[in-house]
Amino acid sequence: MGESITEGTIINWLISEGDSFEEGDIILEVATDKVDNEVPAPAAGTLIKTIFQAKDVVPVGEVMAILEVSEEVKPSNNKTVVKSDSGDSQEKKTTVKRPKKVEQASTSFSTSNTNTFFSPLIIKIAKEHHISFEELARIPATGNEGRLRKSDVFQYIDEGRPYKFAQPVAEKDPTAYRIPQLNFDKGKGKVIEMDRMRQMIADHMVYSKHTSPHVTAYVEADMTNMVNWRNANKAAFQEKHGERLTFTPLFVEAVAKAVKDFPNINASVDGNNIIVKEDINIGMATALPNGNLIVPVVKNADTKDLKTIAANVNELAGKARENKLAGDDIKGSTFTISNVGTFGSVMGTPIINQPEVAILALGIIKKRPEVIETENGDEIAIRSMMYLSLSFDHRVVDGFLGGSFVRRVADYFEQFDTNRTI
Repeated sequence: MGESITEGTIINWLISEGDSFEEGDIILEVATDKVDNEVPAPAAGTLIKTIFQAKDVVPVGEVMAILEVSEEVKPSNNKTVVKSDSGDSQEKKTTVKRPKKVEQASTSFSTSNTNTFFSPLIIKIAKEHHISFEELARIPATGNEGRLRKSDVFQYIDEGRPYKFAQPVAEKDPTAYRIPQLNFDKGKGKVIEMDRMRQMIADHMVYSKHTSPHVTAYVEADMTNMVNWRNANKAAFQEKHGERLTFTPLFVEAVAKAVKDFPNINASVDGNNIIVKEDINIGMATALPNGNLIVPVVKNADTKDLKTIAANVNELAGKARENKLAGDDIKGSTFTISNVGTFGSVMGTPIINQPEVAILALGIIKKRPEVIETENGDEIAIRSMMYLSLSFDHRVVDGFLGGSFVRRVADYFEQFDTNRTI
């Protein structure tokens, strides 16, 4: 379901235990990475048992249900009979399962607990409250054999999470700093529960900041040529191609060219390996009507002309507004742009969209007096200016690459061909 997807939330089971189904029937709906997906039956059969229920969060690779599948399904019977070659009847029971991805908590940190085993319930609570394994290990445990109990975690949360920012220390060090018992004032007011999408955004942002050491580089670009060309041609462009010409397609086009010039910015990290992607797929951070955020993707942007990019951008933006984006529409992004200028922001410090290694924020285009060089010397003129800010993963992107890339994007903006045809 995408290389960055690690878990999904079951929305609803459409088939009940004991019910039969045909191949291709939708068994359940699963929400992953802010998009709802329908899961079809791999074959005809009967649903024997559901292991997880609606609203359960399930890691990728876990078994969600036990199915009994065969070529011949009897809806009136909970067990499916498969005819063997000899004519005898025999039962065939199959577990639908994908290879399981095994993940273990890191135990390389010093802890106050002798038992660092965390039950699935504890891990689920920790994810909901964005508590790391390191922080879990600092919570006093009252369970059997030093295990952490649910009540221990909730008590810790109610106390204001006093160990949240603590650094691991050796317990036997008499000079070690002791963490003070702090009771934070949560204040009073209206309590608003996060919806599912907001929880997923929060988890993704915390994970990104925890994973990538963020560095942000800034440049400014003179957008006057691009602004004047777009204003002069947007009506004719829509009349000829039937597509609105916003600034976003022009941004995507220039960014794709810069990514092609600096391919190492189009990468992800896998342990000690850097994976430089072959395709250039530009994600567009898009605000939804409910205030949440989603990132639809323009696939292979470097191979498309402006007309095709504009059509892709308009289609994806329309789907986002109507909440009709499909799973494929948000998969495969290799580099993301965020047009913070849409909301009037001068610039921004965006958070990297994992597993990418950089994200570009584009500020508001604003007219202001600038000193420009002309044949007659330096002159002051009214120019349309914009700030660009690139946040990059300092594990694999250094200042030279990050600075050179964002400068190249600005150069493509400034050197926009005002004589190009539509």
